[in-house]
Amino acid sequence: MRIGYARVSTIDQDTSHQVEALKQAGCDLIIQERASGAKADRPELARLLGETLRAGDTLVIWKLDRLARSLKQLIDTALDLKARDISLVSLTDAIDTTTPSGMLLFHILGSIAQFERSLIQQRTRAGLAEAKRQGKTGGRPKVMTPKAIEQAKAMLALGAMSSKEVAERLNVSRAAMYRAIKPHQ
Repeated sequence: MRIGYARVSTIDQDTSHQVEALKQAGCDLIIQERASGAKADRPELARLLGETLRAGDTLVIWKLDRLARSLKQLIDTALDLKARDISLVSLTDAIDTTTPSGMLLFHILGSIAQFERSLIQQRTRAGLAEAKRQGKTGGRPKVMTPKAIEQAKAMLALGAMSSKEVAERLNVSRAAMYRAIKPHQ
């Protein structure tokens, strides 16, 4: 049986192009998952590798990076599949692990994928460090200014208004008001 696995990392992304390629490759079953490749928690992949695939099956993926987070995990997965008599085919990378040249190409491309991921991480860290150096911070904008925080504290201390009324007057939710006030107490 040919079983396909399609994965995307974010909600914005779509598996449709992977699924179409897997259908064209003759997959009898296609498992889809939305999970970051950097995270270990990919339940559909775990179920596929642990329960669904049987000896004689072929796991078909669109690209190697859909299957593993690192070169070590990729190689370990391929060796585990081979030991269980399960073939691995990567459509984009033109890899078929049932052949010696396919295994060689698999190892080479896996190394390149690991290298590319390392470069992306390095560039991300450099970009964040540069932004920090320039005084920029990430995350959501603050909902309350320091002046609004002081006003909220003063109004609450007077006790003339409820916390709900104070929050409404400052045009924020009660939760947001308390989150802003808490670090200043």
